[in-house]
Amino acid sequence: MQSSSRMALSDTLLELTRSLIGEPQFTPTDVAARAGVDLDLARRFWRAMGFPPTADDERTFAQSDIDVLRVAYQLSERGVADPGLQLQITRVAGQALARIAEAQVTAALESKPLATLLDADFASIPTFTPTVLPMLELFLTYTWRRHLLAAASRQAAAASEATEGSKQVTVGFADMVGFTGISQNLSERELAAFVDRFEALVYDHVPERGGRVIKMIGDEVMFAVDDVGAVAEIAFGLVTAHSDRPLPPLRVGLALGPVLVWQGDLFGSTVNLASRLVNAARPGTILVSEETAGQLQNTPDLTLRPIRGIELKGIGRLKVFALRRSG
Repeated sequence: MQSSSRMALSDTLLELTRSLIGEPQFTPTDVAARAGVDLDLARRFWRAMGFPPTADDERTFAQSDIDVLRVAYQLSERGVADPGLQLQITRVAGQALARIAEAQVTAALESKPLATLLDADFASIPTFTPTVLPMLELFLTYTWRRHLLAAASRQAAAASEATEGSKQVTVGFADMVGFTGISQNLSERELAAFVDRFEALVYDHVPERGGRVIKMIGDEVMFAVDDVGAVAEIAFGLVTAHSDRPLPPLRVGLALGPVLVWQGDLFGSTVNLASRLVNAARPGTILVSEETAGQLQNTPDLTLRPIRGIELKGIGRLKVFALRRSG
């Protein structure tokens, strides 16, 4: 019985491979040779994409793999990106798209358990139908182009401001208090829905007020805001909206200062400080650094209260403020 089930699953996945990628007929050596690329370079590219290792004699590649590898090589040859930078971008893209694909498949199977796919075609699921796949590709391409434009615009603005002094960014962390304990009592599906509600709340409030989500880390979000005037509204919006939903209390830490931008992420002492501040904050509160408080102190309707006796791990004692609404 198990053997027949495995055979059915194998047949189903083979059909899915054909519909998504093409006929799997080439070995890694075949693909590299046909694309005109050194096999070691091809393997580095596949690793950067997050693909599992493939044996030299395993025929798992299709014509589309050759086409993409050839294009990647041509981009490097034309000086669009040197090989090292290209692999960095590939890793970022691979990680992001892997997460998107995982979420899509999980959503597609919500109403159709995987076991039923042993006797059914993946093409019977809306996500995989020939008419829907091109629409999803168009949607992903459009979203990427829009974010590419936004990132280029931010970099252009930063370059413009560089002549007047270093650019300051407010980094924020927000996390759910007690999430670890709660998650232990939830099923995988309930936990996924729980985190999804949190992510939906984050994306409802951060971009809407001029911030950008840097990354989600389960029960925590890291965001950045170029305009320090908007950061308070983002923080209050997150805390208030969280308290109005069936979710654990939220706490926020904010720090203003220079950051290093690397592969779409932010690094540096400002990021570390914001991370330490959120860990020190109490449920439902917002802690800010002294630099952030200095920028917000004359903002109407805001109160900054000094907090004494807080030791920040790896940093020591700093002047820290609790941010509140006046009254």
